[in-house]
Amino acid sequence: MGVEGCTKCIKYLLFVFNFIFWLAGGIILGVALWLRHDSQTTNILYLQLGDKQAPNTFYVGIYILIAVGAVMMFVGFLGCYGAIQESQCLLGTFFTCLVILFACEVAAGIWGFVNKDQIAKDVKQFYDQAFQQALMAESDTNNGKAVVKTFHETLDCCGPDNAIGTITPLWREDLCPRKDSILKSLIETPNCHRKIDELFSGKLYLIGIAAIVVAVIMIFEMILSMVLCCGIRNSSVY
Repeated sequence: MGVEGCTKCIKYLLFVFNFIFWLAGGIILGVALWLRHDSQTTNILYLQLGDKQAPNTFYVGIYILIAVGAVMMFVGFLGCYGAIQESQCLLGTFFTCLVILFACEVAAGIWGFVNKDQIAKDVKQFYDQAFQQALMAESDTNNGKAVVKTFHETLDCCGPDNAIGTITPLWREDLCPRKDSILKSLIETPNCHRKIDELFSGKLYLIGIAAIVVAVIMIFEMILSMVLCCGIRNSSVY
């Protein structure tokens, strides 16, 4: 015997929420894949300075997002099917998966909050090392100059966040994006530390918004799935 009355409304409401959840999983998966293949991040994070690889902390978070998006799509489908079939077993499995996902999201959020400044800091340190090597005579024996030019061309910046970076366009035109005049080079070319901060803070901002929206949807779904499961159990008694 199927559910009736308010429980039936909850059934279809849960189906709608699960469909939104499935779509949210697809959006997160798409955003994560976009961040993974975005030209700015890939150009920088695939760089190698001698034997040292660029920091991969950012990519660790991206791979976590890809996995979360794929799992969300699967769980969303499971919830939709369980609601339509009025299956206590599927709804119980769905609820368990939601609890695990919610715990993982909280853990990932804490990890991201703790490491949000470290990501940019590691990349800036990597850039500073390459910049110093590019200015020294030993730059002919390593790829420091190529690494620095990739940073400058990708982010449209020049030099680190200090006095050396400010005057670099005046005496190392081979390292910095060329402007029409020296004055434009000084005024229009920002330092690379600031551009690196803007790059990663902007992408983390997008991730944070998506995580908050998904968390709210998950809380509603957990409540609705338990109410529907209890309604199905009670209707089967009669």
